[in-house]
Amino acid sequence: MRKAILLAIGAFAVVAASVVFVQQRVQAQGAGVATYITKEQVDAVNAAPGTDRTLEVFDLGKTAMSIGIIHRGPTGGGARGAAAGAARGAAGGGAGRANAAPQVPCGDKMATLPADATPGAIAHDQTTETYIIVSGGGTLVTGGKIVNENRSAPDSEVTKVLNGPSCSGPTIGNVVKKVVKTGDIIVIPAGVPHGWTDITDHVDYLSVRPDPDKVLQHGYVHPAMKK
Repeated sequence: MRKAILLAIGAFAVVAASVVFVQQRVQAQGAGVATYITKEQVDAVNAAPGTDRTLEVFDLGKTAMSIGIIHRGPTGGGARGAAAGAARGAAGGGAGRANAAPQVPCGDKMATLPADATPGAIAHDQTTETYIIVSGGGTLVTGGKIVNENRSAPDSEVTKVLNGPSCSGPTIGNVVKKVVKTGDIIVIPAGVPHGWTDITDHVDYLSVRPDPDKVLQHGYVHPAMKK
């Protein structure tokens, strides 16, 4: 009985090794190849102009996904939201203002903002984000509702490459302020406003963005990536 079990285990190991070999052969021929992004590539993109930079946008068949690297410097005395960096685009630029489409209002409307309103948040219609803090830290502000602001333009880098259609502006209501540090992971569902405050020195983080509705520019690769 013991011998039979050992033979079965050995046969399974051989089959498993064969499957791995076949998979490697298929990948070598270009079907279902994994993508590797090195630390050096991430560092190169993080050193490029801008705040929020998309590394790549992947078409995964039924869905898509992007990965970005974000760097935020000290906030000084005021809050600094996710919207501020995103508006500068994935590669340090966006659509020209001269040809920009008319702005579309979004969020609730208020004649006067409350004194405790938190400036600089952004909410994405379809894109959930997972933040992985790789360096530094600060206070991440999530929740509440955005008021008196405008939607991202359809042809902007925010919409095409970064986050898809989004609404940015100050938030009011039930917000959560959480100090985050290197190594922390945060998942921000689509539609949830979020921004930053109290960044003493800097915060760098990877942002993984599933794109189930395929609203992002598939195949995008940041110019600083050397493939």
